[in-house]
Amino acid sequence: MSNVSKVTAATFEAEVLGAELPVLVDFYADWCGPCRGMEPALKDVAREYAGEARVVKVDVEADPELQTRYGVQGLPTLLMFNGGDVVDRITGAAPRSALAAVIEKVLDEKK
Repeated sequence: MSNVSKVTAATFEAEVLGAELPVLVDFYADWCGPCRGMEPALKDVAREYAGEARVVKVDVEADPELQTRYGVQGLPTLLMFNGGDVVDRITGAAPRSALAAVIEKVLDEKK
């Protein structure tokens, strides 16, 4: 997936918690239809905000400890991290405009 990388429990701290840019994390599973349906929107916002924010994915089947740590109960769930902290959450499939709004909110606060 262009511009949307996968992170694991082993790389989460460095790539999300320690990231200089805000990071939108998509918690998903391969079997989740709504998760697959959101991929075009995720790729689109990843391209649009390249250099300002990152978009990454966490496979909850491969890394259930991250799902538990962040209280992810439904899929897809998207968490917006800034400075290592969760600053926003979207549960359920969301349109591209909602993803962009979450990123814009963080970018506006950084100005």
